[in-house]
Amino acid sequence: MLNVLESDGVRTLHFGSLAVQGAMRIAQPDDIELEYVQQMMMWLLFRDQASHIVQLGLGAAALTKFCRKRLPSAKVTAVELDSRVIDICRSHFNLPADDERLTVLNMDALDYVQDFSRRRSIDVLQVDLYDAQAKGPLLSTEAFYAACANCLAAQGMMTINLYCDWPEHLQHLQMIENAFEAVAWLPEVHNGNMVAIAFKQSPSVDFDALYERAARIQATLGLPAETWVDGLHSWMSHDTEPQ
Repeated sequence: MLNVLESDGVRTLHFGSLAVQGAMRIAQPDDIELEYVQQMMMWLLFRDQASHIVQLGLGAAALTKFCRKRLPSAKVTAVELDSRVIDICRSHFNLPADDERLTVLNMDALDYVQDFSRRRSIDVLQVDLYDAQAKGPLLSTEAFYAACANCLAAQGMMTINLYCDWPEHLQHLQMIENAFEAVAWLPEVHNGNMVAIAFKQSPSVDFDALYERAARIQATLGLPAETWVDGLHSWMSHDTEPQ
C-alpha cells in the first residue's frame, strides 16, 4: 500500500508504514527537502558536470527532479521496480513526463546494472533502494556493487543511502569497498541514514579546493555542501568507523 501524507507544507510518501520514502515541500517541488537526500548530491564536490546520471530507486523523485531541473547538461534516468511509485510521483510529487533528457524505467535495478550494454556508460549512480519495511538496503551484495562499478565510466562515482543500524553500516561498506577503489561516508542523519560515496578511481583530495567548490554549490544550487566537506574532513582526519 502506498500512502501520501501532508504536514506543515511537506508532502511525504510511505510504502504502507511510518518510514518516510520521500518528501517534497509543496511550495518548492523541485528542491530536495530531506538532508540525507541532499547528501546524495555530494558527488558535485568532485566534478562540475555529469553527462548521464542514474537514480536506482525513485522514492518521491526528489533527486530525479532536481538533477533534471538544475543540471541542464545531464541526461537523467530513474529506475523503479514498482509502477505504482512512478504513477504516484507523477500525480502527487510533480515528476514530469519523459522527454529528451528524462527517462523513467519500470524495471528491476539489478537487471539494469547487469545489462552489459550499459557498461561504462554512466557518470553518476545514486542508489536508494528500500522496501516497505526499510530494514536495510535492498540488493546489497558484492555482485550488485560490482555491477554498479562496471556501469560507471572511468571517473564515475556512486552515492548510496545506507539506512540501517550499527554494525550493518560497516558490513555494507565493506562490500562496496570490494568493488570500488575508494569509499568515504558522512555522519549519520535522520536516525539511521548514512550516505556513502564510492569512486571507481581514487580521487585526489584537496580540502581547500573542496570548500571552494562547496561554496559555489551552495550559491548556485542551494545545497548545504560545506557540511558535506566538514563530514568528509572529519572522516579522513579521525579515520572513524561508521556509527
